[in-house]
Amino acid sequence: MITKINELISALMNGDSALALDIGTYLLKVIVMFIIGGILIYLAIKKDYEPALLLPIGFGAIMCNIPLTSIVVNEAGERGVFGFLYDTTIANELFPVLIFIAVGAMIDFTPLFQTPLMLFFGAAAQFGIFATMLVALCFGFSLAEAGAIGVIGAADGPTTIYVANAFKLKELIGPLTVAAYSYMSLVPIIQPPVIKLLTTKEERKIRMTFHQRKLSKTAKILFPILVTIVAGFVAPESVALIGALMFGNLLRECGVLNRLSETASNILSNLVTLLLGITIGTTMTAEAFLNWKTLLIMLMGLVAFIFDTAGGVLFAKFINLFRKEKINPMVGAAGISAFPMSARVIQKLAKEEDPMNFVLMQAVAANVSGQLGSVVAGSMILVLVGKLIGL
Repeated sequence: MITKINELISALMNGDSALALDIGTYLLKVIVMFIIGGILIYLAIKKDYEPALLLPIGFGAIMCNIPLTSIVVNEAGERGVFGFLYDTTIANELFPVLIFIAVGAMIDFTPLFQTPLMLFFGAAAQFGIFATMLVALCFGFSLAEAGAIGVIGAADGPTTIYVANAFKLKELIGPLTVAAYSYMSLVPIIQPPVIKLLTTKEERKIRMTFHQRKLSKTAKILFPILVTIVAGFVAPESVALIGALMFGNLLRECGVLNRLSETASNILSNLVTLLLGITIGTTMTAEAFLNWKTLLIMLMGLVAFIFDTAGGVLFAKFINLFRKEKINPMVGAAGISAFPMSARVIQKLAKEEDPMNFVLMQAVAANVSGQLGSVVAGSMILVLVGKLIGL
């Protein structure tokens, strides 16, 4: 930014109108970025769309586009405070891992223990990741870019950031993050039309029985340990994220580290979310954000969420062909990682069709399995695409 301003001043002094016009166009883009930042702040405050992230992202976008600022890099090429923060917290995957510890401390996997069948919906709903990858490739994105864009469909912001950073796509982290968290906040708007399009009224009225099982403390403690081991063997690249998620859950379930569990789920979560949002916002410079790739990423993010929702619903309908006790197909849509928002959406739709229909526990079970599925799917992208591109 500082260099651009100096070039403009020099061009005006030397009478170079062409260069002055070029720099003027750039300053117009800066104004556009101010507007975009303002829109994100408006959505966070007025519409309550993921305010913990969209507000700091929007403010960071405004800061990094202020002329003559050196918060990211100065004229000598030295890293500013937010450039340093990016290098030490996002470029080395620290923040995504810390967020997963916090998320793990918040999640109760008990509904999944009660209805283990829902684990399959956490896998089926990741269909959107791979379908969106193919669509992105058709639009001319590279394989690495397509892989990172596809992960938006997991409705899992930290995993999206983790994969994009692993593929060294710094210029896309801003658009990817904005798309991921924007569409996560729009789950109540995106999912219902897709679900209604793919199901009949009778299917949405299907009631599911819930059998309460007594769970031992030992089972709850062993679960995060065993999941980490199994996921590590299936997808070794997932150990950092799945391990962090399960470690947070172990803090919650062990019963002897309540203070650490509360710290992880509250203080750590809030602090990391705050710094993550504003740091990512400062990557949204006019040069990096205002291009055709950003528009396509936003479009692909919507495609990913639609495919993920459809994949879960269609998988449930397929299973129903072989089951006497039918599954409400809407539950399949809760297999994304937007927890607990998606489960609430499913319960609301079920009550609209039948006020006495309660599928919340099954939807929550599918929703928490989506947390696991998104990490494993993202790790598979890292392994498969990484090998193809030589990382």
